[in-house]
Amino acid sequence: MYKKLKMPLAGGLIAVISITLVLLGNPANMGFCNACFLRDIAGAFSLHSAALVQYARPEIIGIILGAFIIALVRREFSPKGGSSPVTRFVLGFALMFGALIFLGCPLRMALRIAGGDLNAVVGLFGFIVGIFLGIFFLNRGYTLKRKYEVSKTDGFLVPLAALVLLGILIVVPSILVFSTEGPGSMHAPLWVALVAGLVVGSVGFVRKLCFVAGLRDPVLFRDFSMFSVLAALVIVGIMGNLAFGSFNLGFEGQPVAHTDGLWNFLAMILVGLCSVLLSGCPFRQLVLAGSGSSDAAITVMGMIIGAAVTHNFGMAASGAGVTANGKIGFAVIFSVVIFIAVYNTFVKNEESEKA
Repeated sequence: MYKKLKMPLAGGLIAVISITLVLLGNPANMGFCNACFLRDIAGAFSLHSAALVQYARPEIIGIILGAFIIALVRREFSPKGGSSPVTRFVLGFALMFGALIFLGCPLRMALRIAGGDLNAVVGLFGFIVGIFLGIFFLNRGYTLKRKYEVSKTDGFLVPLAALVLLGILIVVPSILVFSTEGPGSMHAPLWVALVAGLVVGSVGFVRKLCFVAGLRDPVLFRDFSMFSVLAALVIVGIMGNLAFGSFNLGFEGQPVAHTDGLWNFLAMILVGLCSVLLSGCPFRQLVLAGSGSSDAAITVMGMIIGAAVTHNFGMAASGAGVTANGKIGFAVIFSVVIFIAVYNTFVKNEESEKA
């Protein structure tokens, strides 16, 4: 019985932890948002100057260290990398851009749905379209270069960076920038957030959780185990929000969200496509980076720089909607992602056949 329930139990646990974090101070429907929290960390280091979204989120530190610790304990820490690093950086950048147009990663999309946000349901349809678009390329041979074993030093660098950030946050927080209002000023106590991240990162590593796989695997492999994680997360999340009076069904008045359905849809197409091309959602990239993947580390770096650029050039969405710069940026970035997908599916395969 436990074997059948272990995946949905993981989803339910993440929902419970997310709701708890919101009750203790995190923004509503944002117990976890890997894209938003990486954006906040970028702001804490002044990589962008959006005053409302600057905070060194302990949840991200916890996810990385949780995956790292469990990988060591299970003797599964095996640093690898070298698979098209520049391409992965660009795809990470594009993934973050899409998430900041939608205002959330796939995990937050599920948490928003659990909170009654129908804008996130629109985003879900876009996410599914993006995943199917990615599957189209996968089925026709899309691939990035194979990865290789790398030195353990490479594998230790991301967990070490997380430890350094934790040390700064505890010992000399004055060197960081913190929001005094807006979502960045809303957070659970440091140690609670850190422990939450450690637990979720550990579970993510053990169960190989990926929120894009929940909708990709049933199509590609007829495997519904990851889908059960998503379903349990949403169901438990709805129950928890109803219990605490924070379920608000509708489009209007949703926290840290906008009501532009077209751009919620388009943004999540980009997120879904990039996640498939990278073989993992933002959460999966953080877990892999913590457990030794330098490819995932490069992707996370792309996401952080993507967050900085998106905000510095006025392309990030807000509760008021999507900016003109954001719409132009989307057209350019989506075109680049399609080029990457087409080249690594058709052109590279033709070159390999000729060789």
